[in-house]
Amino acid sequence: MKDNTFTVTLTRRDGYEFAVRFDPETAPGLTVDEPPPLGGGAGPNPTALLGAAVGGCLGASLLFCLQKSRVPVAGMETEVSGTIERNEAGRLRVSRIEVRLAPELEEADAARVKRCVDLFEDFCTVTQSVRQGIDIDAVVEPKIAAPEPAA
Repeated sequence: MKDNTFTVTLTRRDGYEFAVRFDPETAPGLTVDEPPPLGGGAGPNPTALLGAAVGGCLGASLLFCLQKSRVPVAGMETEVSGTIERNEAGRLRVSRIEVRLAPELEEADAARVKRCVDLFEDFCTVTQSVRQGIDIDAVVEPKIAAPEPAA
């Protein structure tokens, strides 16, 4: 991330399937798609990516705090469950995200985790941004297809 900005480019392949490229290209791309019957299920859908972003950020924040506190972490599993409900206008919205973080620790270090448990969420950029709401500006700029040359 340069200058506190990021860019992600999505290019439609077919139906609701998009190729995702991250900039700078330090991470491999991925495919997003809606599940059947709308899409083909060729990759996670955007709602699942939101859950992955929240879970990944919380996991990294907890891990960072534990490492700074010199608590060795042998492994960590993060499980994210989301609930989708209709709002007052009948539109589907993510209404709740539950995250379970399970760092693998030595028994002697278990008591030293409390400080990090009290702090880590506040340092998670994604989670705190989602909780507060994010300003999103959507602009549609149609590209007019050039007519095919006559044969």
